[in-house]
Amino acid sequence: MRHSAWTSPFPGGKSESTELPQSLNRSQTDKRDFVAEISCTPAIFSAKEREAGARRVSLLSLSPRGLLCRGSQEMDETVAEFFRRTILKIPITEMMTVLKAWDFLSENHLQTVNFRQRKESLVQDLVLLCEEKRASLNDAALLDIIYTQFHRHQKVWDVFQMSRRPGEDIDLFDMEQFKSSFKKILQRALKNVTVSFRDTEENAVWIRIAWGTQYRKPNQYKPVYVVYYSQTPYAFVASSLLKSNLPLLGQALTVASKHHQIVKMDLRSRYLDSLKAIVFKQYNQNFETHNSTTPLQERSLGLDINMDSRIIHENRVEKERIQRVTQEIFGDYPQPRLEFAQYKLETKFKSDLNRGILAEREEPLRCLVKFSSPHLLEALKSLAPAGIADAPLSPLLTCIPNKGMNYFKIRDK
Repeated sequence: MRHSAWTSPFPGGKSESTELPQSLNRSQTDKRDFVAEISCTPAIFSAKEREAGARRVSLLSLSPRGLLCRGSQEMDETVAEFFRRTILKIPITEMMTVLKAWDFLSENHLQTVNFRQRKESLVQDLVLLCEEKRASLNDAALLDIIYTQFHRHQKVWDVFQMSRRPGEDIDLFDMEQFKSSFKKILQRALKNVTVSFRDTEENAVWIRIAWGTQYRKPNQYKPVYVVYYSQTPYAFVASSLLKSNLPLLGQALTVASKHHQIVKMDLRSRYLDSLKAIVFKQYNQNFETHNSTTPLQERSLGLDINMDSRIIHENRVEKERIQRVTQEIFGDYPQPRLEFAQYKLETKFKSDLNRGILAEREEPLRCLVKFSSPHLLEALKSLAPAGIADAPLSPLLTCIPNKGMNYFKIRDK
């Protein structure tokens, strides 16, 4: 009978062999040898080597799953760490939902995990399960995409619009061809880049890009997320994108989707569904209401005013007019959710009285005005009925959904 041995996990360390304890020697029952890794920190190793070894051991040796069949392929250490960080940021209350949506670990695997233990121990058990199933970097990236889909309002999304040449015919769209073309364009231009996809409802695909350089591996902890709806000219990009990579991303999107040109719109928000509704002109639907205690449908917007019979006729007529004008402008449905609108003013001072220093100034006056609110369009909608502003509001405030903009520049004509 052969004996298994303890082996040092430290880089460059010398192996010391000894017979396994009888409690760990299972060769008598299933005729297989097992290898266990333990933490040993001889003084001859540097602090960095001891730390690297201890980190590897912490994932394997503290659980019964740390006994791996000899011959099984261990997960790369960087991939294991990527899994650990990704799982660690998933809230406990959402853990099972996210893992089931991921669909990599079977129901039987998940039943072996104690989801009521401390989160560090839970994460360790899940990482070891992934290692047993030989999970890859792409599997970890897919898990990260699903987590981001659940928490997409934590990102700030920019909208990009593509266009075709005048008179250019629209070809039939194939999603698999789009993915293949998109990935090839990035990988041909940049050696170190990883691209992952996940199809979702409404003919949309989520794209996760981890950028590297010609000499550095992709940074998996600062990816860019792109959401593209097939057969549309719009793409939504989480705005952590490096400016140096923007032209390459634009090229990949336009070529893969068979467009000619791409431009960044003056539209940005944390609420992806609201941005989609604005550019697709789909206002009459329910929108994301994160950090909101009351659904939009249940809120009083100040439009349904209980009239007091003692109110004079003129006042009642005015309130009815305000209500009618407000409804004509905003509609009777919940508004898309935006957090701000920004206006840059560049205009010369104009006055017919006592022309002075400002009137003679050649350079335009510059001013920045920013309106902010947890739900800007609903706030604007309630101003006139609440008596705070006259009705109708300025078109600069009410045109946001129709123009698909919340960044404006106002200049002299």
